[in-house]
Amino acid sequence: MTGALIVGTRRSKLAQIQTERVLLSLRDAWPDLEIHTEYITTSGDRVIGPLRAAGKGAFTGALEDKLIAGQIDIAVHSLKDLPVGPPQGLMLGAILARSTARDALVSSRGWILEALPTDAVVGTSSVRRMAQLRAWRPGIRITPMRGNVDTRIRKVQDGEVDAAVLAEAGLDRLHVKKTSYRLIPLEVMLPAPGQGALAVECRAADTDTLRLLKAIDSADDRHTTVAERTFLKAMGGGCAAPVAAYARKKGDSLVMDASVMAPDGSATVRVHGQGTCAIELGKALAQMARERGAGELMQDA
Repeated sequence: MTGALIVGTRRSKLAQIQTERVLLSLRDAWPDLEIHTEYITTSGDRVIGPLRAAGKGAFTGALEDKLIAGQIDIAVHSLKDLPVGPPQGLMLGAILARSTARDALVSSRGWILEALPTDAVVGTSSVRRMAQLRAWRPGIRITPMRGNVDTRIRKVQDGEVDAAVLAEAGLDRLHVKKTSYRLIPLEVMLPAPGQGALAVECRAADTDTLRLLKAIDSADDRHTTVAERTFLKAMGGGCAAPVAAYARKKGDSLVMDASVMAPDGSATVRVHGQGTCAIELGKALAQMARERGAGELMQDA
């Protein structure tokens, strides 16, 4: 390609760390590549209240607009924030290796979920997390919590809430002390589809950039996250839906657990399956979930 590769990302500390991880991978693969970074403010960054007020693609739409306009060449996203249907003309050029997908409970006392007092106040704005928390610990109180990871951790430390649920991947990338949080078992809380994975979006017709991105793409993590996101799409949900999915490689196959929940935690449909094709596995588990009543739960949500 001619000229420098222009990378778009959000301004948050975590977004910058994640972008630097992508850039390091690109520089390892292409040592002579010149890269410039452009910081972009999204509607999700501007909205103080519930994310639904920011609309679809709250943390990704502004980046995608810049891509479509040709003002940047690639955009770095947390995959779980990306709507399952990309805008026309864009595609995911790379999905980087995912280190972890689990959720974690952050508290000043190092509580595990079972040890939380019955009247504990837990902060999260994720409908998926709320539903699973209410199903597992129906007595605790849940309060909405927005802000970057540092802000949410500070609210825990200042006693505004007793605990908060955050993605382990973000805590790990920000080098948060492991004594500050406890991992939540997957049997208790399945992650959001694509959680923990970094995605690099580009223009579908930009063959030069696609060639660069191919060198940093993780085939295994692409397959697992495609299965998870296919399940989400087949259920008709977006990144804010009470839908969870986690797939992993097992030999030549994919194994996936997925669930759809009532927001109040009163009902959960959980499914499990195995297959060799990510898309077929995601669709098959969605069909299985619908047969067990998940469609009604989605309508309620």
